[in-house]
Amino acid sequence: MDWKFAVKDFEVYLKMERSLSSNTVESYLRDIEQLQQFLEIKNYGFKPAQVELKHLNEFISWVSDLGMEASSQARTISGVKAFYKFLVMEDLIDKNPTELLEAPKIGRKLPDTLSEMEIDELISAIDLSKPEGERNKAILETLYSCGLRVSELINLKISNIHFDIGFVRVVGKGNKERLVPLGGKAQKQLDIYINKVRNHVEVQKGHEDFVFLNRRGKQLTRVMIFTIIKRLAAEIGMKKNISPHTFRHSFATHLIEGGADLRAVQEMLGHESITTTEIYT
Repeated sequence: MDWKFAVKDFEVYLKMERSLSSNTVESYLRDIEQLQQFLEIKNYGFKPAQVELKHLNEFISWVSDLGMEASSQARTISGVKAFYKFLVMEDLIDKNPTELLEAPKIGRKLPDTLSEMEIDELISAIDLSKPEGERNKAILETLYSCGLRVSELINLKISNIHFDIGFVRVVGKGNKERLVPLGGKAQKQLDIYINKVRNHVEVQKGHEDFVFLNRRGKQLTRVMIFTIIKRLAAEIGMKKNISPHTFRHSFATHLIEGGADLRAVQEMLGHESITTTEIYT
């Protein structure tokens, strides 16, 4: 049983038997895709039935090292557990390797943030002589300027960037849309990337409207965004454990420090509850 067959069956099960929404199903499938990416990077070449608890613990360490928050790690583990529980239920494997897999403890803590100087230092470390340099600069400027989640960033569409009015239409959790102001630096860098760099990339079919592409002309993955940020932090010797979400936290914190209305920040972040936004105060 290979991954393609197992994942397809799992998808049908989630949709038909559990009647989950398309967003929830996509979330489960992303978790399995991340596990597959890890196994490929490690050159393990395992089929689903060959994965053991020790490999899954390595996987969790890997996503943690990328800077993924404990809550996101816990959700990823939940997705992987659901996948293997399904395989056991369908008699596709004999033993469930996730039975003793533990999720990280989740506590409510103040989010890590970066100062404006630290953000400038990270952006200045980008090598603009490399093909991906202008793209990576646009990624960091957009993350900070708009306070996007990493999933919102990789799914950002060119058709949703309104340069004329300086706003970005963001599709967030539950397919809810919101308009977020686009800062001057981000607007300038996006314009450079889209019109002077991206237009030279051979875009793959189905990826034409995605803003950020890899060198093969396909949409960037969450893991790639984590990796870009981790490498930049290492280059400047930053001791903080940062991730794409750190830019979102910094965006919100700097707005509130500057006197922004809490409700306005809630709207820009796409928070369902004001309580979630209040952590930044």
